[in-house]
Amino acid sequence: MRSEMSANKYSLYGRYVFVFMLAMTFCVALPSATADAKKRKNPNYGTIKIQSNPAGLDLQIDGKPSGKTTADFTAIERLDPGLHTILITLPDSQQWRREIDLPAGRIKCVSINYRPNAPVAASLCPFPVKLSAPSQVSEGEVITYAADVNYNGTAGLVYTWTVNPADARIISGAGTPTITVDSTALGGQRITATLVVDDGSGAPLCRQTVQSSTFTPRTPKRDIVGSEFDTCCNCSYDDQKARLDNLAVELQNDPSTTTYLMAYAGRTSRAGESARLLARARDYLVTHRGVDASRINLINGGFREDDCVEVWVVPRGAVPPQPRPTVQAGDVRPAPVGALRRRKH
Repeated sequence: MRSEMSANKYSLYGRYVFVFMLAMTFCVALPSATADAKKRKNPNYGTIKIQSNPAGLDLQIDGKPSGKTTADFTAIERLDPGLHTILITLPDSQQWRREIDLPAGRIKCVSINYRPNAPVAASLCPFPVKLSAPSQVSEGEVITYAADVNYNGTAGLVYTWTVNPADARIISGAGTPTITVDSTALGGQRITATLVVDDGSGAPLCRQTVQSSTFTPRTPKRDIVGSEFDTCCNCSYDDQKARLDNLAVELQNDPSTTTYLMAYAGRTSRAGESARLLARARDYLVTHRGVDASRINLINGGFREDDCVEVWVVPRGAVPPQPRPTVQAGDVRPAPVGALRRRKH
């Protein structure tokens, strides 16, 4: 008799619809190394990108019709930060709804993969659990792992999450069907989320375990580069000093930077002209402007049509600038020692 009652408890029939939410992620904007980036303000809006398979599903955002989904990610831009309700009407007229918390300056990507199943026998236990996540994200993005649970019982389900590797951190959602995980510093690793769903009955069939993994490629190292601050060709010494005064102010404003002085001798300049120009500029910066000599780098750039001095401001750890000569050494005809041009004094 107990067996018959158990059978009645668990015998229900229904039709399952598998809605697979692949991803909801947002991207971190990397700060620029240039001085201009200091003037930029973080955007006060966010973006949601939506893609579905099949395409052409009716889409609503915050109760307003927003066209139809496409097979490629379509961006809904300039949304106010905060909660936004996404409503997509599925081919069988059912509706898929999610609330997405959108921070300012972030992009969250939502991917829906709809696959209807043929009618199958269903019971309270085991109940189907589908876990979805993006297959790959960029390092630093937030990964969303979302579970779809088809449970017809009245018991409150318990959601227990674990993530690997140990450095992976759950940002939000512990104890709920959806969690977000921070992928910062996890480049080159596969992040795996494991979910155990239990109805509390103690029956083995009513305890479901699912997993989903996301790969985070290693972010290529980006070279930091400096910026060309000034170039002076055939300049008088007074003109050059005025330009070096500006350079000294720039170095004073940002103590983390260094400067590269790159000199080119002209096609008919006297021998050793590049070294003379470099020494003169360095001595002025150190003696008259108080610039630490360790912050000044001198480079003999070769030859150009005329005497030139390039001035570069380079952040700490940046790649040094490279010379850009325009005249080959074999084409140079040095002037006699006594033929120094007055404008260089």
